[in-house]
Amino acid sequence: MNDLGSLTTEARNPASEQLDRLSPLEIVRLMNAEDSKVAPAVAREESAIARAIELVADRLSRGGRLVYLGAGTSGRLGVIDAAECPPTFNTPPEMVVGVIAGGIQAMVRAVEGAEDQGPAAVADLASIGFSGADVLVGIATSGRTPYVLAGLQYARQLGAATIGITCNEDAALKQTCDLVIAPIVGPEVLSGSTRLKAGTATKMVLNMISTGAMVLLGKTYGNLMVDLRATNTKLWDRAQRIVSTLTGLDGEKARALLQSCSGEVKTAIVSYRLGISADLARAKLAESGGHLRAVLEAEDLQKVARRDGTSGSEKIGENQK
Repeated sequence: MNDLGSLTTEARNPASEQLDRLSPLEIVRLMNAEDSKVAPAVAREESAIARAIELVADRLSRGGRLVYLGAGTSGRLGVIDAAECPPTFNTPPEMVVGVIAGGIQAMVRAVEGAEDQGPAAVADLASIGFSGADVLVGIATSGRTPYVLAGLQYARQLGAATIGITCNEDAALKQTCDLVIAPIVGPEVLSGSTRLKAGTATKMVLNMISTGAMVLLGKTYGNLMVDLRATNTKLWDRAQRIVSTLTGLDGEKARALLQSCSGEVKTAIVSYRLGISADLARAKLAESGGHLRAVLEAEDLQKVARRDGTSGSEKIGENQK
């Protein structure tokens, strides 16, 4: 395993060697200049991130789960991303799970030494029933966190898919993963403080993986989150606006339609556009695997076929040529 002092994320940044002598404005400018290096570093990993999206979507589509595993900042970012999936994509809480070294209390207060406890990762994964059907994303900026490495090794033994995220080259976790995503952001403004550029890069990668996978699963229509769960006033307003956009109904009628469909955005849209009941709309969506576009385009093809005097299957066949 690489010595900690040899890691890029532990190196001193020449641009910030006089950090304590800078004015507040100079600190802001320096940090902003360093942060501008994050997006290009993530972009260099775009092919690996795209493969991760496909891998996660495949596992989720077959009933598996996406599990994030990390310690400290890395673990917190995984828990946050997992927690945001249910309200955004209407996923069941158990579909995307965040596991952090030291337990949930480590979200708000550092649990010293938790990241060094490899066996704890195995126990934590076993406690959630982790299986070979799942995909584990091990997040370790250093690429050598014992807790994360042990978790990835355990996941591999079970036959699960494994993805590693690190911000260092030649990271130890490369030996325990099917796929590695490594945005190299360089030394931090505050040496070793990986909650800065490395944390930002990690957050960007997690955003892409979860969002991309959900898009492939039919959780969106264009850039609209049609599978969101309206659990508060803001989300009800957003759901109403989405229904209005895709049906042409005014706000009041869109809200009434949404309420009649138990707050389900896709159900409301299909019910209105196809002129069918909410139950039939749900059945149509189930047949398409939850893909709203597939349902609406199939209906459009049927309408064209009826107008042209051809069967729907003939029209679909013609469009596939």
